[in-house]
Amino acid sequence: MTENAAEKAYELGKKYEQTYRGCSQCVIAALQDTFDIRNDDVFKAATGLAGGSAMACDGSCGAYAGAILMLSTVLGRERDKFDDPEGIRFRTHQLVGKLRQKFIDEYGSVVCRNIQTKVLGRYYYLADPDEYEKFHNAGAHDIYCPEVVGKAARWAAELILAENLCPK
Repeated sequence: MTENAAEKAYELGKKYEQTYRGCSQCVIAALQDTFDIRNDDVFKAATGLAGGSAMACDGSCGAYAGAILMLSTVLGRERDKFDDPEGIRFRTHQLVGKLRQKFIDEYGSVVCRNIQTKVLGRYYYLADPDEYEKFHNAGAHDIYCPEVVGKAARWAAELILAENLCPK
């Protein structure tokens, strides 16, 4: 794997968000496809994370949450080693902290509504059908969210590469 993997993840993330929607799952699919580490349980588990969780926009950005799930998939504490004798969870926290900093540097936040405000000029309560339509009509699914998703996928891919966490 090379730096091309990060660009591939970026492009797939954008494409999946424009096509399928669901920012968290789009980041996961992009990274799974980039690194050939498909896991349908991880993908499915992310369903409710879109739009700041439950489309309420008051939680973590779904793209951020999806990237965290993938970073934790490649470097995370195993259930069989719940006591974590190697301190894997602390290494994972450090890695996720690097992703968090990229979001802070780019968007000033990891919270969905704050990121929407930064890129769209306001936030939309996506659980409301009228607000969701306004969000869509503002170009969210054509321009803004695909870019956030693409960047989240790229940043996670860069971290996976930098830490030599690519599966064989």
